[in-house]
Amino acid sequence: MALAVLGAAGMVGIRIRAGHREAEAEKARLAEQARAQAVRSMETVWAMDPREFEEYVADLCRRDGCTEVLRVGATNDLGADVMGRLPDGRKLVVQCKRYAKHRTVGSPDLQKFNGTARSEHGADVPLFVASCKFTKQARAFAARHGLVLVDVDLLGFWNSGTALATLLDLDIGRSGTNRKLAPDN
Repeated sequence: MALAVLGAAGMVGIRIRAGHREAEAEKARLAEQARAQAVRSMETVWAMDPREFEEYVADLCRRDGCTEVLRVGATNDLGADVMGRLPDGRKLVVQCKRYAKHRTVGSPDLQKFNGTARSEHGADVPLFVASCKFTKQARAFAARHGLVLVDVDLLGFWNSGTALATLLDLDIGRSGTNRKLAPDN
């Protein structure tokens, strides 16, 4: 009888260990799937044309509770590609730049946007979204002038479900990197 109990306990132990291994393998598989999905998502973003990228950003704003969201980008848009209201009522003005991942956005682009976002469009929150990196000078300019920057890394987080409100609270002057990504060969 004792041998039967010990044998049964041993079998239970083996099944538990096998279950743990299967659970760990499934966890690793899901993590790899999430990483692959993120890369596919960004590949999709880089394949968009500028208008599609603006619609994509507008959809992310809507997903996060923004209201009155409109894609307004066009020739002579004075730096506003998307406009709307944040959930707390503040006016959001967004400039979108869909560039290749190995490019960067420099300070001149931010200076132009800064010159129109508040004065022409009445932005409470000027947001610049790019599918690449910002230069060190651009990030410093944004920090001095209260511009919110979303680069390729933050865009990936935003696309994966991070709320816009979380991104608005980041200190862009001290976060991120200005290193270009390598182009695909």
